[in-house]
Amino acid sequence: MRLPRTAHTDRPWRIHEIAGDFHVEDVWELPTPGGPDDLERLVRQFASGADPVPSFLGRALFEIRWKLGALFGWDKPADGIGGRVATLRDRLPADLREGPRGPDLGSVPFSSLYQTHDEWAAETANRTVHGVMHISWVPDGNGGYRGQMAVLVKPNGLLGAVYMVGIKPFRYLGVYPALIRGIGREWQARSVSGAV
Repeated sequence: MRLPRTAHTDRPWRIHEIAGDFHVEDVWELPTPGGPDDLERLVRQFASGADPVPSFLGRALFEIRWKLGALFGWDKPADGIGGRVATLRDRLPADLREGPRGPDLGSVPFSSLYQTHDEWAAETANRTVHGVMHISWVPDGNGGYRGQMAVLVKPNGLLGAVYMVGIKPFRYLGVYPALIRGIGREWQARSVSGAV
């Protein structure tokens, strides 16, 4: 379920001090019920290499995006982290820089920034945007906990702004619903099988 931006901005996340110049694009509730210490399990699920978007429509949209990126040169290494933009790891305070980093994601181009007991952040960049995926672990209001995903972006000029407007309907109609359902199915399957 999509949440208001305040579900992210009103919490004292460490990402606020690192990515204050980024815009909170989306905030989503993740169907991942658990206990107070289950963020590590959710992070491992993200890093496991399982297909994050198992639906045909979601995969097709990602495939179209990668083909457009290749055609227009949006995803060249020179436009990514360490090229066009500096990594946000350079902004980390000492305690986060020296603490657990968390895993990089091989299936999608996200590099981990840091991981704490209740939040994990990873970044990506290309010619259109510099983005952050922020996964947090929050009380669910019923005595349990669940995951929450926020997407923070910093568009690269007019191209990035137009790109974000252009992909918005696809994100809301195809990508995010499929992604959220896939995360929930994988969480449930791992819960039933006892895998963590």
